[in-house]
Parts: sequence; C-alpha cells; structure tokens
Amino acid sequence: MQLSSNEHNNFALEKFESMLKTNSVLFFDSEEFEEIVHHYLANGKMALAKKATKLGLEQHPTSTNLKLFKIEIYIFENQLDIAEELLNELYLLEQSNEEIYIQKANIFSRRDQHKEAISLLEQALDITTDESDVLSLLGMEYLFMEDYQNAKRYFMKCLEKDEQDYSALYNIIYCFEYLEEYEQAIDYLNDFLNKNPYCEVAWHQVGKQYFALKDYKKALAAFDFAIISDDRFIGAYLEKGRVLEKLKRYREAIESYSITLGLDDPTSYALLRIGKCYEKLGNDEMALQFFTKCVEEDSLLDKGWIAITDYYYKNKQYQKALYYIEKAINIDSENVLYWKRYAKINNKLSLFEEAEVGFRKTLELGNYELESWLTRSDILTRLGEFEAAVNNLNQALEFYSENAELEYRLSGLYFILNESDKGAYHLKNALKTEPEFFMILEELFPSVLEIKRVQEIIKQHKNPSL
Repeated sequence: MQLSSNEHNNFALEKFESMLKTNSVLFFDSEEFEEIVHHYLANGKMALAKKATKLGLEQHPTSTNLKLFKIEIYIFENQLDIAEELLNELYLLEQSNEEIYIQKANIFSRRDQHKEAISLLEQALDITTDESDVLSLLGMEYLFMEDYQNAKRYFMKCLEKDEQDYSALYNIIYCFEYLEEYEQAIDYLNDFLNKNPYCEVAWHQVGKQYFALKDYKKALAAFDFAIISDDRFIGAYLEKGRVLEKLKRYREAIESYSITLGLDDPTSYALLRIGKCYEKLGNDEMALQFFTKCVEEDSLLDKGWIAITDYYYKNKQYQKALYYIEKAINIDSENVLYWKRYAKINNKLSLFEEAEVGFRKTLELGNYELESWLTRSDILTRLGEFEAAVNNLNQALEFYSENAELEYRLSGLYFILNESDKGAYHLKNALKTEPEFFMILEELFPSVLEIKRVQEIIKQHKNPSL
C-alpha cells in the first residue's frame, strides 16, 4: 500500500526520533531529511533541527537544501559571518537558486541594511516560482524602513498572487492604519470583498476601520457579516461586543462576549468586559463576580485587578480595595497603575507613611503627573518631613516650571525651615503666576501668614505702588 505524503512524512519523523532514542544510525533520503528539518524549524525545536541537519549532511554532503537549512540555523543564532561565508560558497555553485538570495537578504536585514536586502529580494523575484513569498518579504523590508506606502504596495501584490494570504491582508491594513487612511482601507477591503464575499477576516477588518471612524452602526454590520462568514470567529464576537458597549447596548454586548466563552477557553478580556457591562447596568454583584473570574483566569492582566480595586474604592470599601491592590502588587511590583492606587487608598485610610511610599514608588516608575508630586508633598508635610517635601517639590518644578501650586507649597515650607529668602522668592513667583491660588498657603501653612515678611510681600503684591 502506498503511503500518502503526510503519512510518509510522519513515518520518516517517527523513524528519525526512534533512531535518536536508540543511538542507531538509519538511512534517510535527502528529501526525508529536508521534511524532518523543516518540521523542527516550524515548531521551534532548534536543537533537533540542528541534529537532523548535521546527520542529513553526513549522509548527503552535496544537498543544497540541507546546506541552506544549516545556513538558516546560523542566521537564527545570529552567526551571520559564518552564514554569509557558506552562502558565498553556494552562490558560486548555484547562482540561479532563489533561496540563496533570500537568505543573503535575511543577513542584510539582520544587520539593518534593508536597502541591500531589498536589492537581493528583487533579484530573487526575477527567478522565483513562488512570487507571493518573495513579495511578502519585500513588504516586510519596507516595513522595517517605515516606508509604509511601498510596504503596502508589495503586500497588495502578494495578496493578488494568493488571496488566502491573510497575513498580507493584515499587513496592508496595518499600513493603511499607520497612515491614518481609514476610508481608503475600507475602499480596498470592499474591492477585496467583491471577489471574496465570505472572507471573515476582511469583514472583521472593515468593522475595525469603521470603529476607528466612530461609525459604530456600520462597524456592527461588518462584524455581523464576519460572524455570518464564520460563526466561530472569536475576534468578531469580541469586536462586536466593543461596538455594542459604545452604543450603550450592554445586555447585547454581554451576550456577544459570552458566546466567546463557549467557543474556546475563556479569555480574561471577555470576562473583564462582561464585568464592565454589568457594572454599567448597575448589577454590582455580577460585575464583581466577573472581575474575580478575570484575575483568576489571568493574574497578570492589570485591568482585572484595577477593575476590582476601583469597584471597592468607588463604593468606599477602602480596606477591601487595599487588600486587592496589595495582591496585585505582589504579582507585579513594577506596575505604576497599582502603586498609584495603593497610594490613594492608603491616603483615604489615613495611613500616611504607606501612602507616601506609594506615591514615591509611582514617581520612581515614571508617573510624573502633577497630582502625584502635590499629594506626596502634602503627605510629607503632614508627617513633618519638610526637607523631603522640599526636595520632592523641587524635582516637580523640573517638569512643571513656575507652577503656582508647587510655588506656594515651596514658599510655605522654606519659611517653616527658616530659609526666608527662598520662601520669599517662591511666594513672589506664586503670586505673580496665580494670585487666586493663595488659599493653598492659607490651608496648608496658616502659621506662615503671621510672618511679617510674608505679610509685606502680600501687601506689596496687592499695592505695587507702595
């Protein structure tokens, strides 16, 4: 009985793996070795691919394809000089082999020499029997160069050769989106759909373009067509749910998200969105239930922890909010959104030392919002850490120069620290910038207002002629 191609390949693979286990040496023809190596490369099993290539070349030392696989592995391992030397040797023997040009282009691309890579790929295009593959590689090189017009052109040519190449379609739409040519993208997709009316990917992309244009009704219709074309297309149900949320049709959105839970393993995104919809409907119990499921499904999704924390914070259940944000921080201590909430919650609970730590960590992680600087300053002032508060505010001035809220606080702190010249300097700056914010000094530093020099500066500001 003759084996089918797939059965033959599976048999060769099983035979090869059996050989490795028994340490015996069996013979394979060169095509079998090529299939074995290709299988391992496609599945990311690099060690086995290297082993199969080595054994293959021992049995078939003149096999060009096995040599090319060896070169491909060298390129993958970034041993570009060795790969280039081997390619040059092959080129002398086979100047009409397209794969040699492709792998040379791959080396140039790895070295960020994209123009040279494009030149080689254009040569490969002249001799190849698989134009779509080379056209796709040309498109990628132009993407690397951020030449989106040319990238788009080559991906379009690729799709003309192979209308089932959805990666090319995605890349075309990516170029349109980067260029903010949403309407042109819709026109292109509609032309494509005239020839391929049941292409769920194209309908899905049409919906995304209409969503970007905030034309939610047309977006909804497009996602419905995507679902008609493939009723198990999870991405279309998720996008449809987003549109229904925008249209405030929360119950229908829940239904759309819920369908995805039955099609595959639940996604944390769908669980989160269902929770958000229930929250909008005022069903807090169900909202909380789905937020909890979300973090159980994916403890690394920060939006899930934030949703639970914000739910309790909104309902003034600060201890519970603190419990969940501390759990989140234990999982990811570098998440600035977690620390920001940790700081605010502790501040609400009058746990000022913990709140100060939270705001300090928020700033260290690069969240330089004015509110963070101001609140941390006020907490440090409350704790009597006046010099630390001054340092904090001076750092803030580097980002928000001549900001009155910072200036008034610095003025008050410097007067408290008996550095009256600095205090006077910042008070004058503050009064000149925003005199109506004078209440900051009244609220935070009432004792400073009793200082004679402060009173003189205020009087001089009100009556400049004096």
